[in-house]
Formats: sequence, structure tokens, C-alpha cells
Amino acid sequence: MSGPLIDLGPGPASPNGDKQASGDTLVRESDTRAFAVDVIEASREVPVLVDFWAPWCGPCKQLGPLIERLVRELRGAVRLVKINVDENQQLASQMRIQSIPAVFAFVDGQPIDGFMGAVPESELRAFLRRITSDGGMAEEIAAAIAEAREALVAEDIEKAQQLFNAVLETDGENVDALAGLARCQIAMGNLEGAEMTLARVRPAKNEHTEVAGARAALDLAAKPVDLSDITRLSQAVAADARDYESRFDLAVALNGAGKREEAVEHLLYIVRHARSWREEAARKQLVTFFEAWGPLDELTLSGRRKLSATLFS
Repeated sequence: MSGPLIDLGPGPASPNGDKQASGDTLVRESDTRAFAVDVIEASREVPVLVDFWAPWCGPCKQLGPLIERLVRELRGAVRLVKINVDENQQLASQMRIQSIPAVFAFVDGQPIDGFMGAVPESELRAFLRRITSDGGMAEEIAAAIAEAREALVAEDIEKAQQLFNAVLETDGENVDALAGLARCQIAMGNLEGAEMTLARVRPAKNEHTEVAGARAALDLAAKPVDLSDITRLSQAVAADARDYESRFDLAVALNGAGKREEAVEHLLYIVRHARSWREEAARKQLVTFFEAWGPLDELTLSGRRKLSATLFS
């Protein structure tokens, strides 16, 4: 990938003690406010690595200088942006950062790969090769994954599977492609194949958003649905609207039967009337549904809006 470097201006001191040079475009610190410019927009020109760290994190201090040195060696083929999670907690939450250091690679405004924890130099070099033009096909891979996801949303499972497999032929460890392929296999009822595909994900990437979503989808698909249970639970809820246990189980059963919108409404009812019930089990189950359905699913989008409106009303 090539393109002019965007001058992001001078940055503050590096979290590892090194001062960033004035006008340094290769390594800089950023925050929630500047993320769209420093990462999303900048990644349309060159790949951008985002390193989520904290001053108290020992492994961060090991990884930080190493990743900065390797980025500088590439002389503009990739850029590094550092985000202090203590100072940008909302952004860290949106990116589902559960442990640090966490590194994500952005290409064309989208995260295409990532890892968590300090990794050896050889592994980091291999990671950088995969996402830079020197490693080849970073843009093509990002485009193929985007097209595959669109096909998956449109329920063109065969096309999505072909595209995800094509990416894996080029990059066998691509976490987005592995998660996407697993979703295709789930949609086709091949749960064993999906489990085997997800087993190929390296442990350091198990908390990746797409992987977590695919695992959630697999867990839901693995639960058999008995239509008689839906009838029984519906009757229980009709008899007592505050029977939250039956309403919760009914929502899970309805989702398994493909009646997702009804499932969402039952869980939202619990959130509205008894949010703290079973340690916010209804809200957590909704989040699990959204992860399983994927971020682009229409019901995920509408469900998240309804949940936010309910929580903040």
C-alpha cells in the first residue's frame, strides 16, 4: 500500500519514556477525540497500528519499545498510534479491550487483525509483514473480508465462505476470516466444522471481537430448541408477567427458533422492569445475542438502540 503521509503534528512523550520528535508521523499518542483522524482516516493512506497500553502494565513496557523500533524500520509503510486505556476508557470499551497490551491493525478505516499480550520480535515482524504492502495484499484482504461480511449479512453463505477461504489461503491466521468462516459453517449447520475453525485461532486472539461473536453464535446454535418449551414458557409468561425466569428462558428459546425480534422484546421487558434481576442477566443475554448476530445485522443495530434507550431513559 502506498500514499502520502499525513502530517499529524508533534506528539507528547512516548509512554515508554522516549520523546517523540516534532512532526513525527510514524509514532504518536492519541485519544478518543482524535481517534477518527489519527487512526480511521490515516489508515486510508497507510496501515495504522493501535497499541492500547497503560503506565502500570509491565508487558506494555516490553512491547512498546519493540513495536516502535520495528515501525520506524519500515520507514512509513506503517504507522503506530498509542492509546492510554486509563485516560480513554470509553474507547477501550468500544474496542472490547479486556487485557493489555492489545494491538489492532487498521486498513482503510477498518480493523483487520490484532493480538493481545507481549509477543516475541519474530512474531511481531511476521505480523507487520502481513499488514503492510511489503507483506502484500493488505488492501485486497481487507476488501475481501468486507465483501464476505456483506454476503454473510445478505445470507449468501456460499459466496461468503468462498471469500473467507480465499483470504485464509493467503493468510492462514487471519482472525477475521477464521471467525467469518466459522459463522458460515454455523449458518450451514456444520457446528463441528465451526468449532474446528475457531480452534485455529491463536490464544492471544481469542478475545478479538469477531471471534467472541462467532463463539457466541456457536454456543447459541448448539442449544437444541423444543417447540413445546416455547408453548409452555409462553403460557407461564402470559399467566405472570413478572415470571422473569420463564421470560428469560422463552427469549433464549425464541432466538433458537429464529424468532429473534420477539426474543429481544422479552429481554428488554426484563431490563425495563427488573434490570438487576440475576445480576443483569437479561442485558448480558442481549449483548450475547448481538455478538452472535454480528455488528452489521439489522436487528443488532435496532436492538442496541432500544437497549441504550431503555438503559438511559
